[in-house]
Amino acid sequence: MVPDLKPYLCKNFQMKLLQKTQFLLLLTLFVWLPSFSQVTIIVNSIPANTPPGDPVYIAGSFNGWDPGNAAFQLTQDTTNNTRKIVLAAGTGTISFKFTRGNWTKVESNANGGFVPDRTFTYGNGDTVTLQILGWEDLSGGGGGQTSAAPNVSILSDSVYMPQFNRYRRVWVYVPPDYGSNNRTYPVLYMHDGQNVFDSYTSFSGEWKVDETLNDLHAAGDSGIIVVAVDNGGGARLDEYSPWVNPSYGGGQGDLYVDFLVQTLKPHIDSLYRTRPGRESTGIMGSSMGGLISTYAGVKFQQTFSKVGAFSSAYWFAGAKAYQHVTSTGKQADMRIYQLIGNPEGASYVADMHRMEDSLHAAGFGQGEVLSVEKSDGQHSEWFWAREFEAAYIWLYRTPATTPIEPKLSLPGVRLYPNPVREQLYVKLNLTQTQKVTVEITDLTGRSAGIIFSDTVQAGTQKLTINLKNQGLPAGIYLCHIKTRNAEAVKKFSYRGE
Repeated sequence: MVPDLKPYLCKNFQMKLLQKTQFLLLLTLFVWLPSFSQVTIIVNSIPANTPPGDPVYIAGSFNGWDPGNAAFQLTQDTTNNTRKIVLAAGTGTISFKFTRGNWTKVESNANGGFVPDRTFTYGNGDTVTLQILGWEDLSGGGGGQTSAAPNVSILSDSVYMPQFNRYRRVWVYVPPDYGSNNRTYPVLYMHDGQNVFDSYTSFSGEWKVDETLNDLHAAGDSGIIVVAVDNGGGARLDEYSPWVNPSYGGGQGDLYVDFLVQTLKPHIDSLYRTRPGRESTGIMGSSMGGLISTYAGVKFQQTFSKVGAFSSAYWFAGAKAYQHVTSTGKQADMRIYQLIGNPEGASYVADMHRMEDSLHAAGFGQGEVLSVEKSDGQHSEWFWAREFEAAYIWLYRTPATTPIEPKLSLPGVRLYPNPVREQLYVKLNLTQTQKVTVEITDLTGRSAGIIFSDTVQAGTQKLTINLKNQGLPAGIYLCHIKTRNAEAVKKFSYRGE
């Protein structure tokens, strides 16, 4: 009997067909992959006022954000007036911008304003066609008028950062009378320099630090020098956190802080009439800038004595941000001003107070840490601009004869309830009968117009301060309790009527 070979032959044929199909798929993939392993970027339109002969460069996460690297100059095709560059094989997402050789000549929107980093993800095609709408340094046809005050200048558009092998724009504000005297000045270092002085380089508004300080100077303030460092665009999250967030990056914060302390500060001190000591040096920022400011202030207490941390993104680092504070501990007197807006979310508010508790646990006293909540504050430049003055006054206007932390020599002083709606009770434990004055001020020390004074008997006593119908807005306040030779300062929250 002849066996039926049909099933065997069919199966053998199917296997060979499958093998051939797999081979063809692999061959196709081998041929197809290289077209997605690199990307050609074509710029088919540039502003009409671009100076003839000016080269156009691409700077991004792939070349250390170097704005004028010859290897990343776009080639020009005069036949169709386009410029292009081929970027090498890569994976993931890259960030980049176009420049004409340095960061003062970076691309802008059509009105000359800041534009966010461009991005491209490998695998989304092999050719990208883009337009450059304007240049920040040119007016008309793209470009705009600066809103920075005349006493703001750009130290350099490409300060070298040896810790990264990168370049960065750095701004400097000096008091209006800096050129007409020989005085020395305290210094404040700030992050996200694009947003500090100039609305035309900012993404969503500016802090108006120059306008605020100029107004204060006109009213008699002696002034400070402010140094603002641009963020690194796509490298911002990496540079503003010493810890890695698994979803967003980070991990280069130590290098960034080393740049500020070891490279930039000595350079500034050599060029300007600064007071280089720690007692005159502060650091300030918002969001991720608040995170890195707190970190830098605690890590380099020998360099900084003042920290401004607005809407700090402590969530980015998680428990490590607080552990760093408690493990480092207090090494010198500090002033740390924290700010949050309640609409920013309960987690932001809770994180700020958790950092306050961590700072106290590390040894920083009640008079060294001020955490301010605002009922209308948002995660935005307008909020930080509005609140900059109060933070500056608290950080920099402490008289030399006033200790940073008051001596709380009144035993048993306690405020309750806290928060309070109508009547605030002050519990005292006096060793002798004496006159006691109680005054309510805002967080900058300005009187709220509520003052109580009376002779109080020795022993445990309770004073009643009526806040109802006093016209006091809801918010955080300080209660100053004074005797002839002692003072206590307690913070409380007033909920309003």
